[in-house]
Amino acid sequence: MNLIKYRNWFFALSLAVIIPGAFALFAWHLKVGIDFSGGTLWEVKIVNPKVSKEQLTPQNFQAYLNSKGADVSQTAPTAEDTFLVRMRITDEKQITDVKKSVEDQYGKTESLRQETVGPTISKELTQKAVFAVAIAIIAIVLYITWSFRKVPKPASSVAFGFCTIFALVHDVIVVVGIFAILGHYFDIEVDSLFITAVLTVIGFSVHDTIVVFDRIRENLIKHPGHPFEEVVNHSLLQTMGRSLNTSLTAVFVLLALFLFGGESIKNFVLALLIGIISGTYSSIFNASPLLVVWQKFSQSRAKRSA
Repeated sequence: MNLIKYRNWFFALSLAVIIPGAFALFAWHLKVGIDFSGGTLWEVKIVNPKVSKEQLTPQNFQAYLNSKGADVSQTAPTAEDTFLVRMRITDEKQITDVKKSVEDQYGKTESLRQETVGPTISKELTQKAVFAVAIAIIAIVLYITWSFRKVPKPASSVAFGFCTIFALVHDVIVVVGIFAILGHYFDIEVDSLFITAVLTVIGFSVHDTIVVFDRIRENLIKHPGHPFEEVVNHSLLQTMGRSLNTSLTAVFVLLALFLFGGESIKNFVLALLIGIISGTYSSIFNASPLLVVWQKFSQSRAKRSA
């Protein structure tokens, strides 16, 4: 089977996913949570409800809080008669007034959790998040280039590093773009856990790509006279089963967590799920075919120079 022959189709599929996400990111931006915008996270249990079960819904609860000036961005049920509320207010007096209003309307309450993030802290978190992602990408570029410095000719360590970063950036854009779309249409917010998920996806993507690239390097040493495209295709076929099996085990676990896990980790799990699927695809169908494109371009440029 010659997978490399269909590389343009693989690139086109990636563009079909990236372009809508990139448009959503630039047009609508990410819908940031209180970690980056400031606000209060409040988990509250209605101990002795004064209202019926039909009235005690997340939608009704959020509407009531907003009518009291809470500026709620999201309300999710975490247990029976228990809600996780994200409010954009940080003033302690306002929060106390909201709590009192809830008790008057719904009955006795129990605060299970309350976290408040001020605007100064949220700005610092945003800067650190961007810095962490940038440092991770730069470190990976340097490591890959150094690690493959002795790759046999006609390949180059720079090509391996560039293609690894292309696959990595592809996966980050896919995750961020999809969350920009979900934020616009479904009010899904990103928080500090989302940054953790992105960094995890970066690590997974690089790990998967290195496995394929390492096999390409081994086969280049074993078969020095074979065409580069043939060696890359053979290496892909050898490692595909391992890559797919490894990814599927992670996907099954994440699917179980997404379907049956707590509400507070669903966005984190969703980001990981999207990233791992994208990372597996890019490692097999983008990074390695791109190596072949790079090699063909380098050869044609060398012929023109000669």
